[in-house]
Amino acid sequence: MIKLSPRAQLAVGIALVALMAMTRGQHFASVNLPSASWAVFFLAGVLLAPRWVFPALFVEASLLDFAAIEWSGVSSYCMSPAYWMLVPAYGSLWFGGRIYARLHRDQLTSLAILAGCVMLSAFVCYLFSGGGFLFFSGRYPDPSLAQLAERIGTYYPRYLGTLALYVGTAAALFIGLRVWATQHDGAHA
Repeated sequence: MIKLSPRAQLAVGIALVALMAMTRGQHFASVNLPSASWAVFFLAGVLLAPRWVFPALFVEASLLDFAAIEWSGVSSYCMSPAYWMLVPAYGSLWFGGRIYARLHRDQLTSLAILAGCVMLSAFVCYLFSGGGFLFFSGRYPDPSLAQLAERIGTYYPRYLGTLALYVGTAAALFIGLRVWATQHDGAHA
C-alpha cells in the first residue's frame, strides 16, 4: 500500500492542481500539452488520502472549464446536462487509483496491476463521459449503442494513451524518488 507523509501529500496535491490548471483547455501556458485531467484524478486516488480531494479537484476542473468559456472564447459545445456525467467518470478514475494504492507492493508485478487499474478505470470513465455526452447532451438526435461502440474505438485509445503517458511519468518519478530516498537513508545510517 502506498502511504505518503502529510508533507509529501501536500506537495503532490499542489503539483496535481497545477498540472490540471496548465493542461486543461485553453489556458495561459504557451505550450499546448494534452489534458492531464484523467491522470490527475487517477493519481489523486493513488497518492492523496483525504476524500475531500476528489470534490475539490472536480470544482477546480469545473472552474477551469467555466473560465475557458467565459474569458478565453472556448466553445460551450460540451456544456450540457451531460456535464454532470463527469462526476462518475472522474470518480471511476479516482476509485481506480484508490484500488491500485491498496494493491501496490514495492515489486515489479505492481506495474502490471497499475496498467490493469489504469485501463479498466479509464474504460469506465469513458463510458460515463463519452457515453454520457452521447446519450444526455441533446447533441445527437438518435444515440445508439452502436454509436457508442464506434466512439469508444475512436476516442478511448487516445484518452488511454494520454493517461498512460502521465501515469507512466508519475510512476517513473515515484520509483526514482523511492530509490533515491533509500540510497540517501542508507548513506546516513
